Amino acid sequence: MKIICIGRNYANHIEELKNERPTEPVVFMKPDSAILLKQHPFVIPEFSEDIHHEIELVVKISKVGKYIEPKFAHKYYDEIGVGIDFTARDLQEKLKQKGLPWEKAKAFDGSAVIGEFLPKTQFNSLENLTFELTNNGQTVQKGCSSHMLWSIDELIAYVSQFFTLKIGDLIFTGTPAGVASVHPNDILEGFLEGQQLFRIQVK
Repeated sequence: MKIICIGRNYANHIEELKNERPTEPVVFMKPDSAILLKQHPFVIPEFSEDIHHEIELVVKISKVGKYIEPKFAHKYYDEIGVGIDFTARDLQEKLKQKGLPWEKAKAFDGSAVIGEFLPKTQFNSLENLTFELTNNGQTVQKGCSSHMLWSIDELIAYVSQFFTLKIGDLIFTGTPAGVASVHPNDILEGFLEGQQLFRIQVK
């Protein structure tokens, strides 16, 4: 399986990092080795002094597809969850300054937290999904799918132009504002529509 990630999909996060607003989705990848194993803590890697949390809606692909039209994209996923795209912000800034790819800052081992998934049928509207991340019980990020620059279906249609989507592939759909550093002993919890889908400790 592959993990396809979308950057800069929330205007408030673009402003937060003083990035340029894109005219089409920003896409990058994580390998399956980036997945943080269940029941394991997130260990801050030694190559970074500024690891940021980025909570995101995550979509699990349920059907093989290529060149998917937006109006048919809803047929290619049945479940939605939340996850964290951990980012070595200090390393990312160095790479961006040199015009180099982000993978070392985004795709390292353990950089993808994947929570439990919920059937999309239990939600009234996928265009108005609320989600949040708490750190030691305090809300640090809140988002809503209505604030996305590109919706879930639009993202599926877009990325399927470049990559054949296969069963089990995951799409991280972008993070809202509020990204910040994590520290040892932090407890991070992710919620979708008020339901807790993951809880991890930072070491």
